[in-house]
Amino acid sequence: MSEVIAALSYALDLTGGQPEGHAGRTCLLGMRIARQLQLNIEDSSALFYGLLLKDLGCSTNASKMCYLFGADDRTIKKASKTVDITSIGPTLGYIARNVAPGGTVFEKVSKFVHAAVGGATGGARELIEMRCERGEKIAHDLHMPPATAQAIRALDEHWDGNGYPDGLAGDRIPLLARILNISQTVEVFFSTYGIDAAYDMAKERSGTWFDPALVDALNAFKDDQTFWALFLNNDPKQAVTDFEPFDRTLVADNATLDRIAYGFAQVIDAKSPWTFQHSEGVSRISTGLAETIGLSPEQIRDVRRAGLLHDIGKLGVSNKILDKPGKLDAEEMATMRKHTAFTYHILQQVAGFRDLSSMAAAHHERLDGKGYHRGFSAEQLSTSDRILAVADMFEALTAKRPYREDLTGEQVMDILTRNTLSGGICPTIFDVLKIYLKNGGYSPAQIAA
Repeated sequence: MSEVIAALSYALDLTGGQPEGHAGRTCLLGMRIARQLQLNIEDSSALFYGLLLKDLGCSTNASKMCYLFGADDRTIKKASKTVDITSIGPTLGYIARNVAPGGTVFEKVSKFVHAAVGGATGGARELIEMRCERGEKIAHDLHMPPATAQAIRALDEHWDGNGYPDGLAGDRIPLLARILNISQTVEVFFSTYGIDAAYDMAKERSGTWFDPALVDALNAFKDDQTFWALFLNNDPKQAVTDFEPFDRTLVADNATLDRIAYGFAQVIDAKSPWTFQHSEGVSRISTGLAETIGLSPEQIRDVRRAGLLHDIGKLGVSNKILDKPGKLDAEEMATMRKHTAFTYHILQQVAGFRDLSSMAAAHHERLDGKGYHRGFSAEQLSTSDRILAVADMFEALTAKRPYREDLTGEQVMDILTRNTLSGGICPTIFDVLKIYLKNGGYSPAQIAA
């Protein structure tokens, strides 16, 4: 399971605007601190998964942050990691640097006032609460230990009580959450400014942000060259799995992989209010089509999982594009089209989902070869690929979108018909969709229930 989660943590890095491997390196730091503290096996195991999954709720506030700042949510999130948000001066400077990039002076001032006033009146707390509560819930859904979920919720609590979401202080903050907090912050400073700056920051925030005992533990291995060489490895996935407590190694069976796919579908769909439950809907429709056409149980399972994970690459796309109310320009469309390549790249690294990567990334391919991102022709598209493409298009057309009026059922079917005639989607799978719908196979209300 550690191989699966370590690889999928790269998707969470994208959401937070961090470079690939951020969560992995955070995990290495946290587990090294745990060794220094001689943490017991049970707590070490819970900590291990908390460190990798700390950003499970990070997509939840992306849309609101984008709106508040008028900027790329990923850039805003990344910039916030090096700012002491408990201090007014640095916080105002952070807002001023990041609001309305490329905007007019009026737009910048307007957004600055909006963001500053919003933050001062509880906006910052609300944004962090959204992330923490969602992350805690998904961790529970993944059947993570309760201590893991609690640590994710309390990730942004500070030793002096000035953190979020609950204003806990000192020993009232779960120890694992304290380790998550110092580990992720040190990793960001290390990756951005170097080891000396990271240690200076930890010393400066000892007793305010961080538990002084954890700063002491961090200082204890500053000269551990073997560890830092491992930490600086370009791909920390393998190094991370070696840090999992041996006596508590978890194995991802089929039921676990299903839970992981469903859990990450929640992360994906939380990125934008306009794609709420889209992944679940595509998975439900794809599964129904696969069953209707008579695919094998293994193929049906793979189609279901691919439907849940097909848009994982959208975690790397700005909400300025995902939530745009008007038509995308050429540059924005080119960026949007990268999400299928991101999906392929992420899933290729995940043991258990690697075989799904091509199918999941093919949902915008067309039979005439004019789709993206690989421009596959009809001969290169499997039945499962074609099922996912039809399911994705149908679900998107029946859902609300910011750039068009809601469509009637007749309009949806007319658009799909035109796509079959123009060489877009597969006519055979479209016919299967009609049979599936006629038999009462799908409605958005089923997902909500």
